[in-house]
Amino acid sequence: MGGSVTAGHGGALLVVGDVVTDVVARYRGPLSAGTDTAASIHRLPGGAGANVACWAVYGGCGDVRLLGRVGADAAAWHERELGARGVRPLLVVDAAAPTGTVICLVDTGAAAERTFLTDSGASSRIGPEDWSDALLDGVARLHLSGYLLFSEPSRALVEVALAAARARGVPVSLDPASAGFLSGLGVDRFLDLVEGLDVLLPSRDEACLLTGLLDPADSAAKLSRHVPSVIVKQGAEGALVARSGVVCARVPAAPASPRDSTGAGDAFTGAFLAALIAGAGPEDAAVAGCRAGAEAVGRVGARPPRAAG
Repeated sequence: MGGSVTAGHGGALLVVGDVVTDVVARYRGPLSAGTDTAASIHRLPGGAGANVACWAVYGGCGDVRLLGRVGADAAAWHERELGARGVRPLLVVDAAAPTGTVICLVDTGAAAERTFLTDSGASSRIGPEDWSDALLDGVARLHLSGYLLFSEPSRALVEVALAAARARGVPVSLDPASAGFLSGLGVDRFLDLVEGLDVLLPSRDEACLLTGLLDPADSAAKLSRHVPSVIVKQGAEGALVARSGVVCARVPAAPASPRDSTGAGDAFTGAFLAALIAGAGPEDAAVAGCRAGAEAVGRVGARPPRAAG
């Protein structure tokens, strides 16, 4: 597909991805094995796909739609939470599986680093039967959560959605989502599955894993020979923008006071995509992404504030 990553100025963003319940446990390490560790525990709406959609609205995109799959146990709650942040939820209710759950262990030390325990639940069962080409009506950009690549039904959905987007000239972005899951999937398989992608938004660790290189700038450059535009998210070190085998911009991070890094990459991605839809170039969009990531790490949970009113 290729072409300009600013194509589709002014339309809707369709996100396809996971909607899960986050159980965030904030503690000050080390964890005490075999006994209790005091923690502050919160039950919050999450999921990489859902988080990206919410941050895209927060970043100024006026029409954001989310296709996801949830269990009946929490469907109504997730619909309300998405609607409260301005997202149009297109949720398929799974009668056989509960909503996915992620336990986020957040060390409240200086970096607010987190560890995930993930039960994908219903989100891993989304498949081609949940897709309709009509979902692309009025859509300027399609964004796919990388978690879709880690189960057979959702991999098939990625193939169908990519083909439909190519047929309509809709640019497609993807966030690889998890270095741990990528290792299990395999680099070659990942690159085959995302053929035809326009924008790839890996973290530093994911970019290095996908290339086998230690330097994130070298990794960004190499990946941009496979995908037209590559944005490597580096947290406190900002972001790299690469095209055609060359790193063309190094965007500094915005100042932050970390409390919880859960969802910071999703915040970057959502704000980045909102800026592209508004007409920004990749470098300016990455600046917006860094600002959103800095705001995200200063909050507990992976979502932006609710819309006023």
